[in-house]
Amino acid sequence: MKPINDGHVAEPALAVVEVAADDETAFTVQKLLATQWAIAPADRTTHELGEPGVRLRCYLDMRQQPTP
Repeated sequence: MKPINDGHVAEPALAVVEVAADDETAFTVQKLLATQWAIAPADRTTHELGEPGVRLRCYLDMRQQPTP
């Protein structure tokens, strides 16, 4: 996974959330976050060799309402 850069968290209320879980759980967490805040969702998970489960990263903008 690419490193998080300064632009992703440059202002208050911007956040990067990385979930480590199985695929179904990771996407469920992303859906729950999307009900509260505007997010740039991930469309796939990644798996790092030697690491348990998969990773999913999404970007939150807590200044904006979620898109219906």
